[in-house]
Amino acid sequence: MNLVTKIAAFNLLFFIFLSAQPPVRQFGSNINGKIFDSSTNKPLEFANVVLFNAQDSSQVSGTVTNKDGFFEIQRVRPGKYYIVLSFIGFKNHLIDNVNVEPQKTLELEQISLDLVSYSTDEVTVKGEKASVSYEIDKKVIKVSDLISAASGSAVDVLENVPSVTVDIDGNVSLRGSSNFTVLIDGRPSVLDASDALQQIPASSIENIEIVTNPSAKYNPEGTSGIINVVMKKNSNLGFSGSFETNTGINDKYGVEGLLDFKGNGYGFNIGADYNKRNFDMDIANKRETYFLGNTKILNSLGEGSRGRTSYGLRASLNLDLSENDNITFGGRYGSFSFGGGMETKYNELSNTIETSYTNISDDNRESNFYSAFSSFIHKFNKNGHQLTADFNYSYRDGDDKNISERFDESNILYDGRISEEAGPSYDTRLKADYTLPFSENSKLEAGYQSQFSTSEEKNRYYEYNTSISDYEFQKRYSNSTKYIRNVHSLYSTYSNSIGKLQFQLGLRAELTDNDISLIDTTASYKFHKWDYFPGLHTSWKLDNGNQIMASYTRRINRPRGMMLEPFRTWTDSYNMREGNPELEPEYIDSYELGYQLLLGKTVISTEAYYRVNNSKIEMVRYLYSSDVTLNTFENVGKDYSLGTELMFNVDPAAFWNVNLIGNLYNYKVTGTLYDQNFEKENFTWNLRFNNMFKITASTSLQLNGMYNSKRVSAQGENKGFFTINAALRQSFLDNKFIATLQVRDFLGSMNQESFTRTADYYNYSKFTREAPSVMLNLKYIFNNFKQERNRNENNNEDMEDDEMMF
Repeated sequence: MNLVTKIAAFNLLFFIFLSAQPPVRQFGSNINGKIFDSSTNKPLEFANVVLFNAQDSSQVSGTVTNKDGFFEIQRVRPGKYYIVLSFIGFKNHLIDNVNVEPQKTLELEQISLDLVSYSTDEVTVKGEKASVSYEIDKKVIKVSDLISAASGSAVDVLENVPSVTVDIDGNVSLRGSSNFTVLIDGRPSVLDASDALQQIPASSIENIEIVTNPSAKYNPEGTSGIINVVMKKNSNLGFSGSFETNTGINDKYGVEGLLDFKGNGYGFNIGADYNKRNFDMDIANKRETYFLGNTKILNSLGEGSRGRTSYGLRASLNLDLSENDNITFGGRYGSFSFGGGMETKYNELSNTIETSYTNISDDNRESNFYSAFSSFIHKFNKNGHQLTADFNYSYRDGDDKNISERFDESNILYDGRISEEAGPSYDTRLKADYTLPFSENSKLEAGYQSQFSTSEEKNRYYEYNTSISDYEFQKRYSNSTKYIRNVHSLYSTYSNSIGKLQFQLGLRAELTDNDISLIDTTASYKFHKWDYFPGLHTSWKLDNGNQIMASYTRRINRPRGMMLEPFRTWTDSYNMREGNPELEPEYIDSYELGYQLLLGKTVISTEAYYRVNNSKIEMVRYLYSSDVTLNTFENVGKDYSLGTELMFNVDPAAFWNVNLIGNLYNYKVTGTLYDQNFEKENFTWNLRFNNMFKITASTSLQLNGMYNSKRVSAQGENKGFFTINAALRQSFLDNKFIATLQVRDFLGSMNQESFTRTADYYNYSKFTREAPSVMLNLKYIFNNFKQERNRNENNNEDMEDDEMMF
């Protein structure tokens, strides 16, 4: 039995075991009600509702609440019962003397659950909700609980959450894929996914939502799903806000402020932030090339520093035009720069001739961006019956520059290259959504979206001429390109329930119309195609209050602009890049099966998933000359991911919460590359281990660890690595002032190693980053600032990388 078969068999047996239940009763009455969080007065989804016989305390039936906090226990025999309500992080609630009469529905009054509290050192300490909660279509991460990321960015938060992995350079993968979509409050990000997550301070985030199998209502772009960042906003009437500052060793600091006013029927908020992060690094590299019978070996050791500086402004205005009509206006503006310098010592051996030299490189990316949006909601008289309309416009410019210079042993410059890329991009989206409920459990949703995107890019290349001791413009490696992409989408979903089965069917159709043209030439590449994306989501409620969820979706990943550029560009002295205008989009079939088990305060959640990428895109390398490698992009074949994701959350003691998250999957990639068939397969896993200690009412300690195993690609593999972080939070003045001290990677173990091997090329590299990183964060809250979720955050709008994608 191979590994794939073992995993499939394990998942099947696991779900059969967990779902084994006594027969369903086919008679009786119904009991229903609604459950809310007493501190926020918001519905609690997935609260556990269990019905017991009053005579012998035997469990009779149970269910869980939906997103509105509503529950219904069906087919109950007439008699006397009691009900126990529970949810992780909250006190259990007992409803006694429940009398069920024949053929009558018992409607309970609104029920509120209180957070758990306990005593330590004669001080009452209030418990906290789990940092990760599961909903029917997503995972929700409560960012304020992750104090080890308080002074970082959204990327630092994602190191500690299920389904996500982060490498040493801050690159994020969702279920093993770097192709996903980033939303901010449900709206498209101006920046590409990586830059957006690096630019958003963790302190300004309320929640992060992970959607690994989005329905047809969502844009299908992205191999592995959607990451939606929900920003903080105030829920109290009146004026309030917060101010934060942080500082750390080696030129790390930042500030952020949030102001909010909420009145009857209107509200506005404004936020600003500035952050600077620098870090030192070392890179060791060994490279071998086999060209025309000669072997060249190049060893190098480099050290340098990199940094990111960013600032941002955001504001929104919300108005209730009437009891049924609401409109919101808002915008964002910001800037970031990312780059650094390296000094690398090279030793080159070719045909017994040994040469030593120094390479000094400097690269920098700068960008200014802004976006504006408006959103209108009209609610009809029937609950849930509504029409929404959205407008989004975004702009971004870019200026990338890379300088690479070689100096001989006498420190004389003898070779140099400068490459520059610059150009703006624009994106406009119009969207309308209509929701028509037929009953408490059934509804129809339909919508339309148009996206109009334009991007221009100028590439300029210069080489150092020793005869004139200056750089000369190289026209053959300099080009200007224009990208146009228009996508028009229609979707419809229908959801309903039959007994304990809930389901949603959906279909999305998209027309993609693209044009890539080389400015000042007649060359152009066009793409015009209809694509269809079905979706199915189901859930089955069990008598013990747990449930099983299953889903299928089809998705697409369009190649970014640089992958399609039909010309060669130098990236440094040893590497060139060339796009492939013949690239096809990736089409992905995604299947998921999930189960959540609630055992008092303990939560066990598992998801099995299977994903097939039918036209895998990879960056591949081949030898261009004896010392230059050409990097390009190919549809190499298919890849398969089959695995299980498991989360275990428990309170071993009143002051201690443990959250263990594991992801185990088998990855296989097969295809043909340069007329050679290949197949690579390995078992990949990663582990997160979070510990939260509530020492006193005002003091918390968090320890978390992360391990990522190795991962293969078509031409090589990335080695595994681990890291451990710690943070201590202390609050003062009735939680108005909060200080957090955090230490990241305090063992200095987060090193990244990788290698690539082909018939004529071998490359090994090891990247070591500054560690440990120590930061102190200070936060002041005035007028009892409390966060709420944006009322329009679920616009289900998303945006791909800001570079054009086809």
